[in-house]
Amino acid sequence: MTPLQNVQHFRSNAIKTERHRQGVKFLSFTRRYGTLVIFVLLVAAAAYISTDFLTLRNVMNLLRQASTTIIMAIGMLFVVLTRGIDLSIGSVLAVGGVIAALLAPEWGLPASIAVALVAGLICGLACGTLIAYLRLPPFVITLAMMTVARGSAFILTGGQPIMLNDAASGLSTFAGGYIGPVPYPVLLMAAIVLLGTFVLMFTSFGRLVKAIGSNEEAVRLSGIRTQRYIVAVYVISGFMAALAGVLITGRTGVGAPNVGVGFELQVIAAVVIGGASLMGGRGDALNTVLGALILAIIGNIMNLSNVPGYTQQVIMGAVIVAAVILQKIQNQKMS
Repeated sequence: MTPLQNVQHFRSNAIKTERHRQGVKFLSFTRRYGTLVIFVLLVAAAAYISTDFLTLRNVMNLLRQASTTIIMAIGMLFVVLTRGIDLSIGSVLAVGGVIAALLAPEWGLPASIAVALVAGLICGLACGTLIAYLRLPPFVITLAMMTVARGSAFILTGGQPIMLNDAASGLSTFAGGYIGPVPYPVLLMAAIVLLGTFVLMFTSFGRLVKAIGSNEEAVRLSGIRTQRYIVAVYVISGFMAALAGVLITGRTGVGAPNVGVGFELQVIAAVVIGGASLMGGRGDALNTVLGALILAIIGNIMNLSNVPGYTQQVIMGAVIVAAVILQKIQNQKMS
């Protein structure tokens, strides 16, 4: 090459390198703040579409409706971080709700709630043990638990909804009560989100959960018993699902065996839209909350705009597909 050609070649490589660096920086920004940007734009669009959206009453109602999804999404986040999935949470939610409604008249409210939460823990423990120690596929095991738990809910209730009586009035008071303008379930949800954030960011458990999702074999070879952590995340997910079931029972006043159908897909969507990778190792609680709120806002906008329910399902599905495609593109560009 002539000296002039060398200079031109150098300049061309420098331009390509700079463009690549800028592209990586942009993808890194979207991965870190993309969910927040989408959330802010969506709030602005919703406020423009409907003047009722930013009213205090609507915002609090939206947060209360989203609180159960967010609670379950925090549990699902721990599972997804280990490269797992939990399809049973909608059915475990139903089991928790009907147990609380069934036992409250004879056992009292605290004992009935405790048993409901323990039932969720047992469901998670069963799934986690089979997945961690027998190395069975999470999709298959949690799908089986989804069927078992749903059937159990119908068996316990005889297929009939169980109405809450006076012994469980405290649960209805909590689920429908407020501190100032803020509903009690929203405060509970906020406490769980803060706890989940703390665990993932500042504890060895949280760091190991992410490490297992990134490279389980490397963690195992370092002397860590990875099975215990995998079991633990499914236990957390089962507990959160049962807790959400108790809250929904308190809010509706009914323990129904058919409640929560399809909730698992909504929760997984919230986690994915929040930026967590289905391949494990990446995700955080705050972005998961934003993912759940994005879904809630889309649903709220469509309700305020009188969009038919079936059309809402199509739009929600399109949003989920778009989030997964965007995540795949980001992973390919960053690799």
